[in-house]
Amino acid sequence: MNISPDAPTKRRSNAAEPLRGSTFDRRLLWKIAIGFLWVSASCGGLAVLAMYANSPGPSSAGPRQWPSDSSLQLNEQGSTLILFAHPRCPCTRATLGELEKIVARFQDSVTPWVVFYKPAGSDDRWDQTDLRATAAAIPGVHVVSDPGGIETRRFGANTSGETLLYNNQGELLFNGGITRARGHAGDNDGRSAIESSLSGVAPSCSQTPAFGCPIAHSLPPAGEVQ
Repeated sequence: MNISPDAPTKRRSNAAEPLRGSTFDRRLLWKIAIGFLWVSASCGGLAVLAMYANSPGPSSAGPRQWPSDSSLQLNEQGSTLILFAHPRCPCTRATLGELEKIVARFQDSVTPWVVFYKPAGSDDRWDQTDLRATAAAIPGVHVVSDPGGIETRRFGANTSGETLLYNNQGELLFNGGITRARGHAGDNDGRSAIESSLSGVAPSCSQTPAFGCPIAHSLPPAGEVQ
């Protein structure tokens, strides 16, 4: 019987074929697994970002009557709008954009304040940020520093972007945020409520969540506010 010299080679080639196929399958499975993990991580990251953007900061009702010992001046001929802010909170940039829209429409009937928190003992440049410059560029807005958070504590503000509206009798009309999420400009319940009040129309709400960074982790206790 004649045996072809190519026969052993052919048998070795056939024997090696399943090994190459197995290696290919394993590589494909690894690629699929890595792709699945990447998609899962991406979706998870987006979900976390969405939760963060839509998570309001702590807020309070604010004093129902204008504090008589406040260093801020109440407009007795119109309304007074106060926005409390942390000078280094990126979320507050959108809030300032919403404030600018309100002021542009009601500049003759409202006195707007932006109060920037400043830690006690910090140097004069601590709150001199781009955010403060943006606030100062809004026509008619009074921008002040709040060393030690005295006014911030006096009005009960906790979150950067909290906004309070008082009438000429010093009665609180609105308290809350004027953005729909962290750093998101656009139509929102807070701005609508303020605009309704300034137009003499009953607002749909008097308090909304404030979206922003904590103004300070530790403010003076109520008994230390002077």
